[in-house]
This record gives sequence, C-alpha cells and structure tokens, in this order.
Amino acid sequence: MNASARLAAQLGFLIESEKLKEVLRRSSPVGVSRRENSAEHSWTLALMAMTLAEHANAAMDLGRVFRMLLLHDLVEIDAGDTFCYDAAGNATKAERECRAAERIFGLLPEDQAGEFRELWEEFEEGASAEAAFANALDRLMPLIQNFNNGGRSWREHGVTGGQVLERNRKIGEGSAGLWEYAEALIGEAKAQGFFGDKL
Repeated sequence: MNASARLAAQLGFLIESEKLKEVLRRSSPVGVSRRENSAEHSWTLALMAMTLAEHANAAMDLGRVFRMLLLHDLVEIDAGDTFCYDAAGNATKAERECRAAERIFGLLPEDQAGEFRELWEEFEEGASAEAAFANALDRLMPLIQNFNNGGRSWREHGVTGGQVLERNRKIGEGSAGLWEYAEALIGEAKAQGFFGDKL
C-alpha cells in the first residue's frame, strides 16, 4: 500500500467513525435531558481513566487503556448500542459486534486493522489489567449518570437494584476502590427509591 492509499484508508476509517455520534445510549449526561451518544461516552471514559488511574488494582499502561476506551464502542456503528439489561439483545450482541469489528477495523491499513481489532478484543475479554480497569470505568459511568439523574433510565426500563448490583460487580476486577464507591452509590439509590425492588 503506497502512502497516499494508506492515508486514504485511514481517513476513510476516521470519516466512518463519525457515525458513532449518532448512536444513542440509554443513559443521559448528568443534568441533561437528552440521551448520550456513544462518542460522548467514549470521551468521558478516557477522561475518567486519566483522572482515576491511581485507583486501579494493578500497575497498567494508561495509554493502552485510552486506546481501548476510544475503540471499544466503534462496533456500535453497525451493531447499535445494546442495553446491558436487555437479555434478548445481549444474546446476539457478540455475533453482531464481531461482524461490525471486521468491517469497521477492516477499513484501515492491515497493520492498524490488526492492532485496533486486538485492542477491541482485549477490552471485550477483560483479562488484562488495562482491560479490567477500562471495563470498570465503562460500568461505573452509567451508574454515576443514573444516580445523578434520579435513576431516570433505570425507572424508564424497569431495572431493579438487584440487576444493577449484579451487573456492576465487575467494577471490582479493575478497581476495588471504585467498586466500594459503586456499592455505596447503589445502596443510596435504593434508599432514595430509584429502584422498585429490594436489593
């Protein structure tokens, strides 16, 4: 691939990535009535990583965390945002997202396509220190948003406190301190009546 073809492929990928700004999530930014888009979500997570890195369970490469967070939701351009409490949607999520990863990362020159796909897969597997911390942030932010918006999307979708507690346990794999905070937040959400069930 010559230099001009490589640049054209890279720019094509970046132009395609603009579509992530149209993918709406279930959560709203704190204090905002509209729904957040997936590009905003990715930016927020990168800022969280920079701010909260000291709370990670293990030493890690923060640059690798940033790269994962910026790439992790690009597959939603094709696959859409699958609501984490939607059992039917989650049954087909992996297959839809793998197809999307193949197409979207495939727009890049071969070396970058492989690198970006590996970072995305590492995030999905959640096994490395970087991926565990990135996943912790990916779960923590919607929890913070929902709590600070009076449980809006939890209420809209009938999400129970038990579901929220179970879903967010994974935060502890990346950060024990952030999980302690999340547990307290979930308890406070229950006390304020943001859920219609008992934990």
